[in-house]
Amino acid sequence: MEPLLIAGRLDDLRASLTTTHTAQWRRLAEQCEWYRGQTPPPEHPTASITYFGPAAANLALAFRLTGQRGYLDEAWRWIATAISYPHWGKAKMPDHDLDAGWLLHGLSLAYSWLRDDLPADRAAALRAKLELQGERLYEFAVQTEGTWWSSSFWQNHNWICYAGLATAGYALDRPEWTARARDNFAQVLDLMPTDGSDSEGVVYWRYGVPWLAIYVDLLERTEGVDWWRRGEFLENTFTWRLHQCAPGFEENVDHGDCHDRRSGHSVALYYRLASAYRDGRARWLADRVAQRFFWREAYASGVKPGVMAEAFYELLWYDPSVEPLDPAGEPTAAYFPDLGQVTARTSWADDAAFVSFKAAPGGGHTAWDTSERFRRERGWETLSAGHHHPDAGGFVLAAHGAFLAVDCGYSNAKRAAEHNLVLVDGQGWAGEGRYHVYKDLPYESQPRLRDAAIVDGWVHAVAESAAMFDPTLGVRRVDRTLVVTPRGRLVLRDELAADEPREWTFLLHSDWPAEPVEGRWAVRSGSGMAWLTPLTPGVRVEQTDTAIEANPTGSTPSLKITKTLRTLRISTPRVAEAVLLTALEPTGALDPEPAFARAIPDGVDFGDEQVVLPGTGAVLTAGDRVTRL
Repeated sequence: MEPLLIAGRLDDLRASLTTTHTAQWRRLAEQCEWYRGQTPPPEHPTASITYFGPAAANLALAFRLTGQRGYLDEAWRWIATAISYPHWGKAKMPDHDLDAGWLLHGLSLAYSWLRDDLPADRAAALRAKLELQGERLYEFAVQTEGTWWSSSFWQNHNWICYAGLATAGYALDRPEWTARARDNFAQVLDLMPTDGSDSEGVVYWRYGVPWLAIYVDLLERTEGVDWWRRGEFLENTFTWRLHQCAPGFEENVDHGDCHDRRSGHSVALYYRLASAYRDGRARWLADRVAQRFFWREAYASGVKPGVMAEAFYELLWYDPSVEPLDPAGEPTAAYFPDLGQVTARTSWADDAAFVSFKAAPGGGHTAWDTSERFRRERGWETLSAGHHHPDAGGFVLAAHGAFLAVDCGYSNAKRAAEHNLVLVDGQGWAGEGRYHVYKDLPYESQPRLRDAAIVDGWVHAVAESAAMFDPTLGVRRVDRTLVVTPRGRLVLRDELAADEPREWTFLLHSDWPAEPVEGRWAVRSGSGMAWLTPLTPGVRVEQTDTAIEANPTGSTPSLKITKTLRTLRISTPRVAEAVLLTALEPTGALDPEPAFARAIPDGVDFGDEQVVLPGTGAVLTAGDRVTRL
């Protein structure tokens, strides 16, 4: 059988190492040098072993391209250790989850590339282990159809495990494995949101979506079937990812289970999307990451194996014919209806102000609606939205190189109080405090974003989330209107109502404590700051801390993420109905003080910008021109 992924182009790839692909070859050689200095643990560690898969693939490709014997010997050192483990995975679902998927993919590629150069006994030992592990994964997928990752079409575990199974199936000529993987990915691509958004957040987009590209690339190169335009997700997902970049492109908005604000880039995936869709923006961002902050991404990232392990795909997927296109001409605001998200920035400059605002049911609208259909028609549980937070109506603000209104990132026991939301009598959502806060909720209980509009530099949207509170609270309305002005100022109007008097509390989380200054609050962080002005009379403001602790992977029980959010709490007296009006004005930490916000009837006056928020949703600019949203 022809070697996977490189059949028919091996000579061209070899020639490119000293011409168009010199940077990618240097990355691969450096990665292989790094492996040479490591010692694979002789016994299966408690922690995840996913890194064995790309280690084998990187070293095997380096040998296939150069013929250098050292790469073959080093590849076998890693392969021999991996195949000596009785099981792949230890702390969580041995043989049946991510460790198995990652190793099946990487070691199957290595087998395909090395089998003719390995001694017969070594090639046979590797094949036997791949047969064993592939059979274990295949049988689990069949036996658990309708539950967990076998049918969780919107979840990274599904993509990784089935891509690993497909790779092994092609390498070992097991058509039942490849057929099952193909059937799965046909459904995945048909069911992914057409707007390209990912409810698991940017970090899991970076971890999971490359596996969709891996499978589609594998299918095209082995069966000649082009699925790059099956559905619209893959074609649109880079646009979504681009609009999740914080100003400067190095960090990302951290809605969902994000380990940090860094682990969001994949140079390899950007290269493949650039090539598939002739998207110069993806090529531009790949180059920027590779040239400016790749090593910070590699060493500061909390997601493993991380970007370093992707060297072999960076080389295989790089297409020098795609010209880089600076996204400076990209619209500064975007709306992603499936995820119920709007983003806005004042420009694509590094010191711009940036806002993200979202509200959608668990997994986004497509997953929420489709999973309900699967439940009714087949009795399947297909929605695993454990990485989607109780954050409808939440927002993030960054400006002048700093995050100012922040999200909690990764959290196991998810709570609305970890987001910039409104609490009712100090309580968040019904059923919160667990990993999957949307599990078993009635289908009708869902938040939504409505009236989203982007007009002449203004952004307007309304988040509805009353349905998410405990029915005993009698909450009838929690509607948050957000308006972002062309200068990056924010106005939030929270319209709140319950059957009896309640205390309503607006939360604003930041990395550093806010400072009271004459009736307003200065939220400072490094080079940036924002003035927060509560414009509703009679509210009480206090500052507290919100502690977050999480373990982002069951495969490594010892891994912990901890952080402390500095929280402003703006509370009303106990009333049945309330309107909270709040203004946020970002500025540089050393800039002169802006013209502070003041309340006007149904709106806010910034001095040079006015925002009017009556029921019509009209926005009045400083020039007295009304734009109807």
